Amino acid sequence: MTNAFTSSIGSGWSRFRAFTRYVGTPLRSAWQGNRLFRIGGYLLLAALVVWLAGWAWLARDLPDADSLLDYEPNLPSVVRGIDGEIVHRYERERRVELQYRDLPEQLMNAYISAEDETFWRHGGIDAGGFFNAVVDYISKMGSGERAVGGSTITQQVAKNILVGNEYSVTRKLREMILATRIEDVLSKQEIITLYLNEIPLGRRSYGVQAAARAYFDKDVDELELHEMAYLAILPRAPEVYSREANYDTARERRNWVLAQMEDNGFITAQEMRAAQAQPLGINEGQRTERSADAGYFLEEVRRELIELFGEEAEDGRNSVYAGGLWVRTSLDTELQDAARNSLRDAMLRYHGNRGWTGPIATINPDNGDLTEQLRSSYLSISYKNWRVGVVTARSGDSATIGFSDGVEAPLSNVASEVKVGDVVAASPSGSNWRLEAIPSVSGGFLAIAPDSGRVLAMQGGFDSRLGSFNRATQANRQPGSTIKPFVYATGLDNGMTPASMIPDAQYCYYQGANLGEKCFTNFGGSRGGGEYPMRYGLEQSKNLMTVHIAMDSGMENVIDTFERVGIAEEGELEPYPAFALGAGDTTVEKMAAAYAMLVNHGRLNDPTVIDYVQDRDGKVIWRADNRECTGCNMDEWDGGPMPRFGRTGRQVMDPRTAFQTVNMLTGVVQRGTATRLRDLDMPLFGKTGTSSGPTNAWFVGGSPDIVGATYLGFDQPQNMGGWIQGGNTAAPIFKQFVQETRDHWSGRPFIAPSGVRMVRVDRRTGRRVFDAWPTDEPTSAVIWEAFRPDTEPRRSQRQDEVDAMRETILAQLRRRANSGSSSSRPGEREDFVEEQGGIY
Repeated sequence: MTNAFTSSIGSGWSRFRAFTRYVGTPLRSAWQGNRLFRIGGYLLLAALVVWLAGWAWLARDLPDADSLLDYEPNLPSVVRGIDGEIVHRYERERRVELQYRDLPEQLMNAYISAEDETFWRHGGIDAGGFFNAVVDYISKMGSGERAVGGSTITQQVAKNILVGNEYSVTRKLREMILATRIEDVLSKQEIITLYLNEIPLGRRSYGVQAAARAYFDKDVDELELHEMAYLAILPRAPEVYSREANYDTARERRNWVLAQMEDNGFITAQEMRAAQAQPLGINEGQRTERSADAGYFLEEVRRELIELFGEEAEDGRNSVYAGGLWVRTSLDTELQDAARNSLRDAMLRYHGNRGWTGPIATINPDNGDLTEQLRSSYLSISYKNWRVGVVTARSGDSATIGFSDGVEAPLSNVASEVKVGDVVAASPSGSNWRLEAIPSVSGGFLAIAPDSGRVLAMQGGFDSRLGSFNRATQANRQPGSTIKPFVYATGLDNGMTPASMIPDAQYCYYQGANLGEKCFTNFGGSRGGGEYPMRYGLEQSKNLMTVHIAMDSGMENVIDTFERVGIAEEGELEPYPAFALGAGDTTVEKMAAAYAMLVNHGRLNDPTVIDYVQDRDGKVIWRADNRECTGCNMDEWDGGPMPRFGRTGRQVMDPRTAFQTVNMLTGVVQRGTATRLRDLDMPLFGKTGTSSGPTNAWFVGGSPDIVGATYLGFDQPQNMGGWIQGGNTAAPIFKQFVQETRDHWSGRPFIAPSGVRMVRVDRRTGRRVFDAWPTDEPTSAVIWEAFRPDTEPRRSQRQDEVDAMRETILAQLRRRANSGSSSSRPGEREDFVEEQGGIY
């Protein structure tokens, strides 16, 4: 074996030496005897050196093709609502990443026919296409025209992702080098998938899915053949082919692509002719945005995401506008629509016939075309058929309005203050447009789930498109009497009960030598009189009773309660009695969370708009609820109790105190300052509020299912009018909200925690009742009241009632003795002792 191998090697070496002698001898002779041959040899060697040096120079800093194996395109972040449906996208570029299996075959064939017929066969460069590109480049040199690229799909991937779009021979050569490297790294399927996800196709769309949405408002699997062919013409000149003026040219190019598909055997001649007969069918307007009308809520989500992950790609892999995040929120679109409608309607009711309120904004005519400036301002409105426009001309009583699409029209109902450059709202009126007034009054609304703190709806003004300031979370306002339940809760924690008798009498407070004496009165200036049960003071919103409770409980304790429930920041408020009546500032969000805490038996949940966030791969990278569930991941059941999550939130108030407060607040709806809500016919609690002036009108309340908070007022506080109260202005906002969302309200009652006794009392006197029962009548004299054990009113009756009861008992005993039986006779009450208060 070894000898045979050695013999074979020796034979091969002999043949190689013979060949070199056969070739080398003539070459040496020519080299030595022929001067031209030597010159040619030197030139050939020089050309080889130059070629190698040029190759090294072009390839010296090319990106590594292997990086495409881990390439992640910039993707928008997708926001979903509480039901999992997409409600919005945060995007600078419209882009949706698809997998190879998601790409329709005929769509790929259309692009291959239009851009690279030999895609499946070449190694990154198409020699024929390259030669044609060279010829075209030479023929157009000096003309200013751009030559045909001749790039393969692989070269376009290299250009779009790694090289750039510079128009030069150097870039083209670098692109070719990189294309061959890409072919060595990626499969053809991976290359065309990258291409169809990355190719810019106009209308801020990158990739075929985004383009399908932008041009046809369809997903790629819904496209028809002629629509696929149209998308395939866009890489050459997307901004040209998408203009209406160039539709004839676009149709010719589309039909050429269809013809190429037929030549390549991808479609039949009949399919080609049918598709060529179709109109372009491009969506002329804006694409249908899959977005909820929840601008204030979505902006709050965006702010939180930017704080967590950054805004742009350079901020990290999971940035908002490039990271491709999947964001699950608590937004309920039905509740959101109702919140928007109810708050807007209240603003418009208050505005009434007050006339034009001034421009939304003002544009300087000296800075160029007014409609162009309007377009770049992104101001708009979504209310009925109103539009935002800019006044482009004014002459006497007439004016002209221009819109962001460049259209201009006459404007009627023009106020005398309107001037050129004013950005205004208008509605169609025949062939003209009519000036409309955006209410100058504003407000906020927020709905929250009491058991979790999840924000379900948020409206921070008339329309977020007019300004991003969110009055539900950012506006600090005086809450008025909606603060009182927490004063009463402090009283309950300091020995009082709902039946405690509180003086409704003037309270004066010495503030020091500089400020003198401060005297408080009830709403309307009344100095009050008499004593009433605590419940009455809350139901009727008695200022004097509230101040007495606050001072008897200690204002330091009241302020501590405000801080614990999140209404005020620590150290923000001083222990002055005025704060017990709502003089301090707070937000709608904080008030909603605090009232939700009352329903949640004293457990406070911080409001959240985001449930959890997933990265582009589906991994959860942030969640609001981080509770542990011990045993939830057991492989097998161990026979023990099923694992349960613990309760959310922080215990900031005694559960019994919280329920007692809620129980009293149900009386506000039944017979107090919020009786407008009574005909909703469901268990509700709440409190109205009107701040001094009045400058703000409030309502906060709800049910075990949902708690809502709302106010109406001017951004720069001013007197709203003497007739304004929380009951007639804010409570109707909440009422409309409930009426538009009845299916979200279960009607379940408020459940008392352990340690609460429900006792019958006379609501006017707070005394214990033994001989009557509460009724469904709101003004019933007898009600169920909530007490902690051993704090309920003592059993006390007049002497004549005691004597009468004694005689009744003696008579019963005599009858039993005479009958010789200890059993009850027919018709006698067996629950006598229980009814009289012996058993609770």
